[in-house]
Amino acid sequence: MAEWDRLKATSASSGVAYGPVHLAELPGPTPSSQLQSASGYQALIDAIESSVGELEALAGRSDAESRDIIDFQIEVLRDPTIAEMAEARMNAGENIVFAWAGTLGDYIGELETADEEQVRARAVDILDIKNRVLCALAGTPIADFPAGSIFVGRDMEPSRFLAHDWSGGGGIALFNGSAIGHVALLARAKSIPMVVNAGRFTVSEGDYIRVDADSGAVTVHADGAGAESASPQSISRFTDASPCDNGEVCTADGTRILLSINVNDPAELASVEPVTTAGIGLMRSEFAVSSVADAASEEKQIDIYHHVLKWAAGKPVIVRMLDIGGDKPLAGLGLPPAGPATDLRGIRLLLAHPEIARVQTRALLRAAVHGDLRVMLPMVTFPSEINEMRSIFHEEAVRLAKRGMPHLIPPIGMMVEVPAAALMLDTFETADFFSFGTNDLTQHLAASSRDGANSTIFDSATIPALFRFLEGAMQLAAKRGKPVSICGNIAGDPQWLPGLLAIGLRHFSVAPVQLPAIRSAIVGLRADGTRAAGE
Repeated sequence: MAEWDRLKATSASSGVAYGPVHLAELPGPTPSSQLQSASGYQALIDAIESSVGELEALAGRSDAESRDIIDFQIEVLRDPTIAEMAEARMNAGENIVFAWAGTLGDYIGELETADEEQVRARAVDILDIKNRVLCALAGTPIADFPAGSIFVGRDMEPSRFLAHDWSGGGGIALFNGSAIGHVALLARAKSIPMVVNAGRFTVSEGDYIRVDADSGAVTVHADGAGAESASPQSISRFTDASPCDNGEVCTADGTRILLSINVNDPAELASVEPVTTAGIGLMRSEFAVSSVADAASEEKQIDIYHHVLKWAAGKPVIVRMLDIGGDKPLAGLGLPPAGPATDLRGIRLLLAHPEIARVQTRALLRAAVHGDLRVMLPMVTFPSEINEMRSIFHEEAVRLAKRGMPHLIPPIGMMVEVPAAALMLDTFETADFFSFGTNDLTQHLAASSRDGANSTIFDSATIPALFRFLEGAMQLAAKRGKPVSICGNIAGDPQWLPGLLAIGLRHFSVAPVQLPAIRSAIVGLRADGTRAAGE
């Protein structure tokens, strides 16, 4: 009988998975980031030439009418003033991708406001070449790994997780990692079994291992013994038993509680019925807009938000603007490495690089006509940051109006995840709503990184302090009478539910996989967090 090595690890996302090992280490810079940082203006010229070559090949197999359109596009690309205008923006400090997108965006805006219909019709041709060159600048994505594999490595980047097709099963076993890091968050959303802090263990590509995230263990054997008795698909505790209550659940004494979901990738919605939720309480746009080319593409972002709003069918969808920087870099942006994680992240980065914020703002304004869209600002510290972002929304709304583009200015709220903001919550008059992001709030309270090796220790040890902190912030929020929700990790953990109810929280946004457990826990509690009789 084959012997197995059983290793102790920390559970990050529940379930059991069995399959062949894909052994990986963190990759170096992607081709796109190398291209943009090393070559600068020449990278843009190369991307333009590549796009011209693609168009010429396309023209060779097109009819006469299509060739006329393509010839016009080639003529525009070969106009040296276009590249020179982009170069001027680059010299002023803009990233190469945003310099190109901004230059062509201005050109498109001029065409769309022309008096002649024939000229206005050319705008879509310029939009096409703008996106074609953006694709050329984006580079080659990280190579995927085989479906059904167990990803084994020191750590895993969110972009790699998102690029992989998990429909064939599989799991994750990390030598290091964190149970409250971003990949763990993504894994829970997709019900992918994951363990972290397993320590470096010896395994080879193709070896079979078992990830038991329910008990926090990795079992290794090299010859694949037992494969015939184990399913290659992930085994999860998640079920589809959620009732069709539209996310409105009552406590044992009749207090209404709202249950929304957190979303990272619109594809996650395929397995969730809208009637089981009150809407989307947090869409982390940085995981759906995963490259600088996506961030520079207004059209790509509109498609993403429109898809989510269509799924929600009129229910609220809260989109958090790009929370990039720190431990969540945007591939290809080319920013210098940050020091502490909060140096330049979230709204600070968006305001420091308004070209990024303005593209997303326009996409959100245009998408807002398709449903109940709301915008949440990340890592807010001061009221002035909300006011500055509101100004950007109003400026871009004016520009869209001049172009005749349908749009709406959505409600704009803030994540409460910086202690300084939480302590002064009553001063944020221009925030339309608040949502507690307890993952970052906890790490800032504990002065320790959420991705550090001791993250689970400081997380549990600081929960009492966190609850005292939240209680004070809730009292300040009540002075403003603003809607309040919680979307952090503890919102989906039934063991903390009594305390959260006791301090007055009535709206919880959790990963879809956590809905059944939270729903069941709520009905057994009173509004003050105490257990109902008989429970």
